Amino acid sequence: MGIGWIVSLIVGGIMMVVIIVIAISLERKYIVRENGKINYKKTTIFLRWNVFDTLTIVLSIYTILCVQSLNMLVSSGQTVENPYVQFFTNQSQVWVTVDILYLVFRVSNTMKAIKAHWGDELDDEQ
Repeated sequence: MGIGWIVSLIVGGIMMVVIIVIAISLERKYIVRENGKINYKKTTIFLRWNVFDTLTIVLSIYTILCVQSLNMLVSSGQTVENPYVQFFTNQSQVWVTVDILYLVFRVSNTMKAIKAHWGDELDDEQ
């Protein structure tokens, strides 16, 4: 394993710990659970902008910068033996995946919260 991969794993690990700490604190403070399931009627965090959404935007910008840096390095003739190419390849793959998974999770929970809050009104209109 090259030095770029190792540095990338360390950076990725630190970033994931920060994200998990923020997610756990939001989970415990704002999400209402009843019988082990989320009560979307009482949980309003899915219907408004929160710290985790801001973190996701920052992470998306970081991902774009990593992908563009990788593109410039590869365009200038660098190969996978270059530690910077290794670093940006690993970072790009990890954070694109995390961003997409969060987007799916966020849209799903927002739709469930909308249905819980306005489901009766939406059913009456049809």
